Amino acid sequence: MKVTIDRDECTMCALCWETCPDVFEENQDDGFSQIVEEYQENGEPDKGEVPDSLSDCVNEAAEECPVDIIHVD
Repeated sequence: MKVTIDRDECTMCALCWETCPDVFEENQDDGFSQIVEEYQENGEPDKGEVPDSLSDCVNEAAEECPVDIIHVD
């Protein structure tokens, strides 16, 4: 499953990395959400390919995001 984050609209609320820490984390440089390195696509923190086994927590994080910046395909 493909996951993207509109990082420039992130409010740093921490809900995504608290809900699904296997996929999302806080970027140490700017504080915004990013996809963990293991699942990043081409080293880009806002794009990733995540295994289907993590779909439940990814979808939950996307649904709980207060600014709807997590997109799942």
